[in-house]
Formats: sequence, C-alpha cells, structure tokens
Amino acid sequence: MEQNTLLQIAKDFGSPVYVYDAEKITSQYKRLTSAFSKVKKLKINYAVKALSNLSVLKLFNTLGSGLDTVSIQEVKLGLAAGFEPKQIIFTPNGVSLKEIEDVAKLGVQINIDNLSILEQFGTKYPKIPVCVRINPHVMAGGNTNISVGHIDSKFGISIHQIPHILRIVENTKMNINGIHMHTGSDILDIDVFLYASEILFDTAKSFKNLEFIDFGSGFKVPYKAGDIETNIEELGEKLTKRFNDFCKEYGKQLTLAFEPGKFLVSEAGVFLAKVNVVKQTTSTVFAQIDSGFNHLIRPMLYGSQHEIINISNPNGRERFYSVVGYICETDTFANNRRINEISEDDILCFKNAGAYCFTMASNYNSRYRPAEVLWYKDKAHLIRKRETFEDILKNQVEIQF
Repeated sequence: MEQNTLLQIAKDFGSPVYVYDAEKITSQYKRLTSAFSKVKKLKINYAVKALSNLSVLKLFNTLGSGLDTVSIQEVKLGLAAGFEPKQIIFTPNGVSLKEIEDVAKLGVQINIDNLSILEQFGTKYPKIPVCVRINPHVMAGGNTNISVGHIDSKFGISIHQIPHILRIVENTKMNINGIHMHTGSDILDIDVFLYASEILFDTAKSFKNLEFIDFGSGFKVPYKAGDIETNIEELGEKLTKRFNDFCKEYGKQLTLAFEPGKFLVSEAGVFLAKVNVVKQTTSTVFAQIDSGFNHLIRPMLYGSQHEIINISNPNGRERFYSVVGYICETDTFANNRRINEISEDDILCFKNAGAYCFTMASNYNSRYRPAEVLWYKDKAHLIRKRETFEDILKNQVEIQF
C-alpha cells in the first residue's frame, strides 16, 4: 500500500476510512506459525475482537486459522464466515449461563473462567468438553486496562483455586479437555511469558484428559521505527522445546494453542483522515481532522501511540502539531508531534490501526462510523459501507406526543 495508493483510496471511498493490507495479515500469520513449526500440533485462534469484519474473518479461514471469540455474536460471525464450530473457541467473561448454553448448542469449544458457571455448566452438561481459564497471577501488559493476569483481575480462575476446580470436576464428572491463560497485551519480556507458561504446565498435571493448552497471546507489535516488539522467534524456540518436553512427561501429544489479535492485524491497518482546519493558538498549532475518538479511541483510552504521516506532503519540512478530532470533548491523537507540514484538506495516515480501532468505534455525537477497505491482490475492495443518516435512525422507535 504505497502512499499514492492510500491517497487514491481516500479519494475513491471518502474519509475517514480504515484500510487493511491482506498481504501483511498473511505474512504475520505465517511468521507466527513458522516460529512454532517444530510443534507437532499447533492451533492459531485469531481473536475476533481485534477486527471482526466478515471479509477479514474469511481471509483467516483461508489461512487455516481458528477463531477466539468472546460473545455469541462473534461466534455467529465466525460461522457466517465459513468456520466450522470445532474451529472456534468461546472465552467469555461475566456472561450468563444461558449465553454459554446457547453457544454450546452450536458445537463450539467452551472456555469457562469462574467457579460458579463451571459448576452449573458441569452439573447440567457433564458430557460437553470444557476448557478452563486459569489466572496465573502474573502481571504482564503495557497498560493496566490490558493487563489481565494479575491477582486483582476479573479474568480467570486463580491458580490457588485449583482444588476447587478439581472438586467440581469430581462431583460433576465433567470433562476438562483444555486449560488456558492470558496474561495481558503488549508483552515485552518473553521470560515473563515463559514463567507464566510454567505455571500453566504445572496446573496441567492435575488434569488427565487434556487435548490442548492455550497460552493466550498479547505479543507486542512495533508502533514506530526502532520500537520494541515481542521476539516471536526466540519465544517460539524456547516455548516449543518446553512444550514438547512437557508432552513427553504428560504421555500424550497435546495441541499448543494461541489466540493472537493485535499481532496479526495491527500493522496491517491504517486509518486515513482529512484535515479540516489548521488552527494556530498562542502556544499550539492544531491539525483538526474529520474524525475523533468516535472512530479511534485507543490514544484517549490507553494512551496508545499511533505514528501519523502526512501522505499529502511526505517531503514537506517538519513542524510541530497537535492532531485533534472534531468531537465536543478533548480528543487528542497526538500532542506536539513532528509531522511534515500540514495544510487543510491534507490526508493524514494513522499507522497500526488494524486492531481494536474500528471494533471500538461508535456513533458518539451522532457521527457515522467510517468505511472499511481491504487491499487484496493489488486492488482496493470495499468491505464495509460508510454509515448513513438512515443507519443512525434505523433502530430508533418514535413515540407520538
């Protein structure tokens, strides 16, 4: 996706617009499978919550991926994209027993993360295999909102509650066919990940009928030139050896599973927005774009850094800008950032916009959610239309006064 290509996409499909590179998604998937090529049974379950467009899911299906889902709606999206139920794992948090029952009827692998639901489900459906999500009490992740394996996390069943799990299994005669963990996103130190993995291996010894161990994900991607990222190749080498050794100890060849989202799609996506106004104040030059946190909330929610390039003037002299949106609250994408000189109507390109960007978009201020485009085989394909005013009104019910 050259800059001229992106400019043409903005012209053809309007702005703001999300654009995803199918080739980058494919190369990231192959990079991960290559890193773990010495594992006899490897399962990559793409995390749908990162980017749930149906066409993107279909692309993952062609790559041989499975799906990691967190809602019955994501499960149904996966089925609509052509995935077999056995290719999908359902890992919700805090949902009702009914939702889990409804998903189980679809034939999807169930993953349960609390004792109450585990006991209720096991009592009613002892013959349905269940995975258990363990909280290893290992702090990992680049932000408290995305660190989910620590002791105060709402996710998973504490490793200190393993005796409770075993009691439930014994009483209900249910079948535990997998164990799972997820420590958090933006993991920098693979030794922390490997330490948590040892906890999972130790836990696995308590369950005799396992078919797979799911190590979650959270691999960090680079957000700018020279940025730190998870060393997937080193992790692959070290975890593969440990996993293969464990399978020998366990007496059975298990499947090693991951559930990456950001790693697979973040770098593949860009967000294009047009500059409405360049506003000079007493101390700041604002570049105000035709978007806001209704379309891209991560900088405001997580303090995430998205590299911003002026693709309309890539060779212009650099100046300092604060890039802000049009929402009637503070929505700052970048503060005092060096960017090639910006003029009104220029197109700015936000990098790393493939994961947790469109999926977190909203209609705040009654704005339309943007279009999505997939760059596939050197051609731009519209994969989601821009919303219209009719979409805003669609589900509203008027009453007479």
